[in-house]
Amino acid sequence: MISKLLIAACLVLPVVAMAADEKKMTPQQQKMATCNKDAGEKKLSGDERKKFMSDCLKADSGAAPEKKMTAQQQKMASCNKDAGDKKLAGDDRKKFMSSCLKG
Repeated sequence: MISKLLIAACLVLPVVAMAADEKKMTPQQQKMATCNKDAGEKKLSGDERKKFMSDCLKADSGAAPEKKMTAQQQKMASCNKDAGDKKLAGDDRKKFMSSCLKG
């Protein structure tokens, strides 16, 4: 009788532990959930929702400051922004990015 109880406990406990771990959300997941809830309450959709979510997720939440971008990351961001401003796509974008990052 006791051995059956022990076997049952050994089978059930790992499942319960896994379910508890799945419910824990990372800080990023918590922030995403909060931003998503706020966007829903404001009844935002389409581009407005995308912009709101982007701004909300970028906002400082009191978390540890992110590392500063390296020079290469800054150059990549700048070139990427310029390519977007010029509405480049496909091969034209690839060529532009390549020359921008080299120069």
